[in-house]
Amino acid sequence: MKRFMKIVLALCLALATMAGTAQAAGKITVAGIYTQPIQQKWDACLHKALQKAADAGEIDYVYSEKVSNTDYIRVMREYSEKGVDLIVGEAFGISRDVTKVAADYPKVAYLMGDSFGPRGDNLAVFDNYIHEPCYLMGMIAGKMTKTNKIGMVGGYPIGEVNRLFHAFMAGAQAVNPAVEFKVSFIGSWYDPPKAKEFAYAQAESGVDVLYAERAGVVDAAREKGLIAFGNVNDMNKEENGTDVVVTSALWNMEPAVNHAIELVKKGEFKAEDYREWTMMGKGGASLAPFYEFESRIPEDVKVKVQGTAAAIKAGDFTVQIDDSEPKSTF
Repeated sequence: MKRFMKIVLALCLALATMAGTAQAAGKITVAGIYTQPIQQKWDACLHKALQKAADAGEIDYVYSEKVSNTDYIRVMREYSEKGVDLIVGEAFGISRDVTKVAADYPKVAYLMGDSFGPRGDNLAVFDNYIHEPCYLMGMIAGKMTKTNKIGMVGGYPIGEVNRLFHAFMAGAQAVNPAVEFKVSFIGSWYDPPKAKEFAYAQAESGVDVLYAERAGVVDAAREKGLIAFGNVNDMNKEENGTDVVVTSALWNMEPAVNHAIELVKKGEFKAEDYREWTMMGKGGASLAPFYEFESRIPEDVKVKVQGTAAAIKAGDFTVQIDDSEPKSTF
């Protein structure tokens, strides 16, 4: 009987050791919580990065989409109660409540889109820092405009949009000081008809280049015979932008997500700002290919863009971050 008990005890210890090893080196459970449908490109960037990690066998992935701010905290608590290891989502507008949830579940790691800094021990934050490729796009736009008037249509005048517009404008002015800008915000994250209407109005004002921060602008550019520059996703290929979208400033959340997953697995996750993981130096931001515009972009500006991109990645050139609301200059 004693021998039997020793065998059972040994097996239990072995199973416990195996389970601990699997947890340390194997999968963790990650939950994504999105306020928009996962097709909406901002949330799509998060979803695609997590889905890729799941497909690679790194994580077990579950998610909830179209979660309103009024329901968001309840969903966060439900996932936290179920014992997920990492929650990825958005805290814009509900930062105080998200901070409280993170404090209530210290064993859960939280990586949240947020305009404020990291808090506590387990609440890390990220934001959309693709201002560097936006600067590069601006350089191209500044050389391709014939009227020296560029239109820009965005969702809301908030930091993560404003910094992109300012960088685009700075890049254009760096190569063409005479360029002017028409800036409009539609007051929505997804309203293609309204974005299209605003783009029409800008075309009537004389712009011949459009920055399509929102969906709908590319369609207007096509109908008006203008060129456009895309935002977050590759709008040439993903938003019917062939022969219209010169290039796009791409956001890639894989480096940030993979960094968080690795830290959680090691038991080393902490509250930190993931800004650098969403910028060009870490592969979190880039410029899309030029496709059919490869031969249409002036060669001198392509050389300048290439050199500036290399300088950004090497840390030799800094694109300034300006979160203030940009204004029209004509």
